[in-house]
Amino acid sequence: MLRLDPLVYDALARWAGDELRSANAQIEFLLRRALREAGRLPGGAKPIPRRGRPPGGDD
Repeated sequence: MLRLDPLVYDALARWAGDELRSANAQIEFLLRRALREAGRLPGGAKPIPRRGRPPGGDD
């Protein structure tokens, strides 16, 4: 469980929605970016999996 100030969470959730991500995916995206910029992202860390519909399925 992650405890956040409700106003911080609301801002994060809005940002995530703007980028078509869940709040959880946005947190992971931001943490990975911060770790990479600090030179602390482990070399074995797998990329964030792409979720949602696969491209090209226009029915």
